[in-house]
Amino acid sequence: MKILILGAGKMGTFFSDVLSFNHEVAIYDPDPQRLRFTYNVVRMQHIEEAEEFAPELLINAATVKYTIEAFEQALPHIPASCIISDIASVKTGLPDYYARLGRPFVSTHPMFGPTFASLSNLSSENAIIISEGDERGRAFFRELYRSLHLNICEYTFEEHDLTIAYSLSIPFASTLVFASVMKHQDAPGTTFKRHMAIAHGLMSEDDYLLSEILFNPNTPAQLTAIQRQLDRLQQIVAAKDSAAMRQFLAQVRQNLK
Repeated sequence: MKILILGAGKMGTFFSDVLSFNHEVAIYDPDPQRLRFTYNVVRMQHIEEAEEFAPELLINAATVKYTIEAFEQALPHIPASCIISDIASVKTGLPDYYARLGRPFVSTHPMFGPTFASLSNLSSENAIIISEGDERGRAFFRELYRSLHLNICEYTFEEHDLTIAYSLSIPFASTLVFASVMKHQDAPGTTFKRHMAIAHGLMSEDDYLLSEILFNPNTPAQLTAIQRQLDRLQQIVAAKDSAAMRQFLAQVRQNLK
């Protein structure tokens, strides 16, 4: 298959590396510095070059802030039959956008972002394939993600947003609160250092991405749940209520099973 990837960032180059030995792959990025280390692919610095390449599948790996803008830039230069796809972690606006276009599309979310995952070993990682869209596109990504030994879940756009509010908004918010009260430690313990590493990794992400994940319409309910449990814990600690603390810890252990 002829595949055009938009964006030579971490995920774009990851997909080009994975796909280039079994498919004819081109990667576009207006910044030539980002194309330097791509291998076994056609490098494009000008999107007009896509017309001659004529891809059958377009993978939009632009940062989430520019997902729709990247589509708009590329669409005039690719065939109408080309399946367009995104790998965005935030799907806000995309269902309506795809509906307006009337083109074949597939939307997925590889949940092994380069900040924390080892891209050379993904057997413990997950990917979401949106159940709406072109079946040929979904089949392509099912085969690809299975070849990477990923656990695959198929959700609607709405189910995806609910899942992300739970699986990303809660840890993001918890980490941000931890980091917001952090003070320098001359002799940090192991647990503190692990939280520090997570906080540094999170803060290396793009501000827009962090904001959009937290602005998910389903996030406020998750933040309310965090606040409710924090209030409960604060009351237990203030009262030095050993029985209530045992009950609280037992509930936490049950949740972790």
